[in-house]
Amino acid sequence: MARPMKRRRVCSLPDNNSFGPLNSPAGAERVNMTVDEYETIRLIDLENFTQEECAQQMNVARSTVQGIYVSARKKLAESLVNGKLLFIEGGEYHLCDEADDFCGRGCRKHGGRGRRRNRGGQKL
Repeated sequence: MARPMKRRRVCSLPDNNSFGPLNSPAGAERVNMTVDEYETIRLIDLENFTQEECAQQMNVARSTVQGIYVSARKKLAESLVNGKLLFIEGGEYHLCDEADDFCGRGCRKHGGRGRRRNRGGQKL
């Protein structure tokens, strides 16, 4: 029997959940990204977390983060390269609250900005 999926901790829902080309026709093809995929992109690419730090923040294994991240980047690329609409919705997640251990570290909802680093790994 398969192990039940663990809900991923997400700081907040995205302010904007749909993106696409300005000239997209009605009924254009769409790509669906889950909220937890969005969160991995935000933490790793924007906040410069390592996959291990992202895993701690989301309360999942590093290997799970790696799989989510690969899937999210593929969807981003498909949307950008092929001009498809991107929608962020759904997935197995729960929103953090002030009682969560890591809340505030990388959490937009409670004012944290995470560990900002430049590409060389230096803290900013």
